[in-house]
Amino acid sequence: MSGNWSDLRVRTGSGLAMVAAGALAIWLGGLPFVALAVLVTGLMIWELAAMTRPEGAASWPAVALGLTAAAALFVVVFGHLWFLTPLLILPAALGSFVTARRDRAIFAAYAVLILLAGYALVALRLGVGPGVILWLVCVIVASDVGGYFAGRAFGGPKFWPSVSPKKTWSGTVAGWVGAGAVGGLFAAAGPGGLALVWLSPIVALAGQMGDIAESAIKRRMGVKDSSALIPGHGGVLDRFDALIGAAVVVLLLVPLMPQTLFGG
Repeated sequence: MSGNWSDLRVRTGSGLAMVAAGALAIWLGGLPFVALAVLVTGLMIWELAAMTRPEGAASWPAVALGLTAAAALFVVVFGHLWFLTPLLILPAALGSFVTARRDRAIFAAYAVLILLAGYALVALRLGVGPGVILWLVCVIVASDVGGYFAGRAFGGPKFWPSVSPKKTWSGTVAGWVGAGAVGGLFAAAGPGGLALVWLSPIVALAGQMGDIAESAIKRRMGVKDSSALIPGHGGVLDRFDALIGAAVVVLLLVPLMPQTLFGG
C-alpha cells in the first residue's frame, strides 16, 4: 500500500483499539468512563503544555500540568462536587502564570476548552445517559472517516489552507453528510428525534473547528503531531481534538433542547 493510503492499515488498527476501549467505557459508565475521560484529558493537557513550552525548557512542568488537570477533573466529576467546577481553570492558570510558556493566552484558552470537554463528557454520560455519548462519538467518527476518504479520493479546493493544508471542501462536506446520516440512524432508532438529522452536522462542524484549532496551534508551534502516543494518529490531541469542540457544543445544546436530545 502506498501514496495517499500508506498509513491506512496502522491508522485503522489504532482506531479500532480506541473504539473498543471507548465503547466499553461508555457501556460501563461510572468509574470506568470517568477514568477514561480523566486519562484522556490529562494526556491532552500534557501534550498541549509540551508543545507550548519554550525551546530548551524542562519537560517536567508539562507532566505536572497533565497530572493537575487529571486530578482536578476527577475531584469535580467523580465526587459530584460541581461547586468545585472552578478548579477546572487551575491547569490553565498554572500553565500560563507559573511555568515558562510560549503564547500564554493560546495555552490558557485551549487548556480551558480541554477541561470543559472532559467535564462535558462525564456530565452528559451521568446526566443524560450513554445514548448521547454514543451519538456524539458516532457523529465525530462518521465526519472524520467521511472526510478522510472523500478528501483522499476527490481532493479539490482546500477548506482552510493557511491553517490545515490537508483539509479539502470535499472532505468537509462529506463529513457533514456522514454526520447527518448518523443523525438519521439515531432518529430512526427512536432515542433522539428527527432534529438529530440537522443537529448532527452542526456537531460535526464544531468538531471540525476543534480539529482546525489544534492544527493552527501545531503550525504556530512548529510541530507535526502533538505527540507520538498513538500509532498512525500522532498524539491524543490529534485524535480527540474534534471531540473538544463537539462535546462543549453538545453540553450547551442539551439544556436548550432537552426533549430532542435523548429525553435529557
